[in-house]
Amino acid sequence: MTANATGLDRSSWLSRLCEHLPQPSTHRSGQRRHNLATATLPSPRLEHASLRHLDLAALHQRTSLSGLPGAGPGALRLSLDAAGGWVDGKGRPVAWPAGLEPMAAAEIEAALGRAAERCAQHQRDARRLGQELNDISAGPVLGLKVRGAGLPALELVLQPAAAHAWLAPRVLLQLEANSRLELLWSLRCNSTAVLLPTLEAELGEGASLHEALLAQGHGTASLFATSAILQGRHSDYRRTGVVWGWGLSREEPRVVQVQGAAGTSLRGLAVARDDSLLDTHSLVRFEGPDGRLDQCHQALADNAGRSVFNGSVQVPRPAQGTDAAQLSRNLLLSDHARIDTKPELEIVADDVKCTHGATISRLRDDELFYLQSRGISRHQAARLLQRGFFDAVVRQLPAVAAPWSPLQALLGASEVRP
Repeated sequence: MTANATGLDRSSWLSRLCEHLPQPSTHRSGQRRHNLATATLPSPRLEHASLRHLDLAALHQRTSLSGLPGAGPGALRLSLDAAGGWVDGKGRPVAWPAGLEPMAAAEIEAALGRAAERCAQHQRDARRLGQELNDISAGPVLGLKVRGAGLPALELVLQPAAAHAWLAPRVLLQLEANSRLELLWSLRCNSTAVLLPTLEAELGEGASLHEALLAQGHGTASLFATSAILQGRHSDYRRTGVVWGWGLSREEPRVVQVQGAAGTSLRGLAVARDDSLLDTHSLVRFEGPDGRLDQCHQALADNAGRSVFNGSVQVPRPAQGTDAAQLSRNLLLSDHARIDTKPELEIVADDVKCTHGATISRLRDDELFYLQSRGISRHQAARLLQRGFFDAVVRQLPAVAAPWSPLQALLGASEVRP
C-alpha cells in the first residue's frame, strides 16, 4: 500500500483494509467493522512509513517463536499459530490450568467491548485509531474467567513471522473476587508490521491484575496497545509498559474505578530515538470514594525522536477521599528531539489529595562530573545515568519478564550521548 495524507482519507483506507482482513470471529466485530469502514472519519497519519508501506494484500496472522528466550519459571506462554489461534510454547493446544477457564462463545460475545465502551464514555475524543483497528480485525479473541490466587503468569508472545504482518489479538479477562493474575505481553518486531494488542478486563472485589507490556520494535513498525479496565471495590490494577524501537507507537491505558475504594498503579517507559514517535494517552476515572492512583510515566528522547504523554485523571463529586499522584519524568538528549507532556487533573470533589507534575531535563553535568571523578569515563557515566533512569520502571516488571533481559536490551539499543 502506498498512500499519503492528502491522497487517501481515513474512510477509504479503512474500507480497503476491511477488504483484505479475514472475517471477524464475532458478530459484534463484524458490525463494528461495517460501521467503521463506511464512516466518514478524519485521516490518520498515513505519511508514516510503517503505515504508508503496509501491503494490505500480504497480511499474516502468525507469530514466530524462533530466537526467543525460555519462558519464566511457572509461566504459561502462548503464541499465535498459522491459523491465528492461540497455542502453547510448543505449538500445541493450550492445556488450561485450574483457575483459568476459557469463556464460551456466547460469553465472549456478551463481554466484547463492554469495558472499552465504558471507558470511552469518559474520553473527550472517544474515537481511537488503535481500538478501531482492533475492532475491525478478525481477532483472535481470547476470553478467560480467572478464579483464585497462585495461578501461573500468562505470557502472550507476538513476534511476526514475516514482513507486512497485521496482528490484532484481543484478550478478555473476568477476574472473580479475590483472584490474582499476572499478564505479560512480549512483543518483538524486526520488520514492517502493525501490532494491535488489546486487553479488556473486569476486576471483581478484592481482585488483583498486573498487566505488563514489553515491546521492542522496528523503525518501520507500528504499535497500538490498548487496555480498558473496570475495577471493583478493593481491587488492585497495575500496569507496567516498556516500549522502544518502534517507528510509531501509541499506548492507551484506560481505567475506571466503578465504585472507588480501589488501587491503580501505572508505570511507563518510552525510549524514542531516530525519528520515532512514541505516544501515550492514559485515562483514570474515579466513580466512588477513597480510590488511589500512583502514576509515573518516563520518556527518553534522542536524535530526532519524539515522545508524547497526555494523562487524564478525573475526580467527579462522588469520588471524595481520592488520593491520586501523577508524574511525568523526561530526559531530552538531543537538540533535534522533542518531548510533549501534559498531565491533567479534573477535580470536582472537594475532599481529595491530588498532585501532578512534569520534569524535562538533560543529563546533569554535576552528576557526570561526580562519576568521572571516580575514574569512570564520560561515556560510561552517561550510560550509568541512563541505566538508572530505565531501571526505575524496568524493576516494576513482573518476574516472568526476566528471561527477556529488558534492561540489557534497552542499553544495547542505546547510542549513549553524554
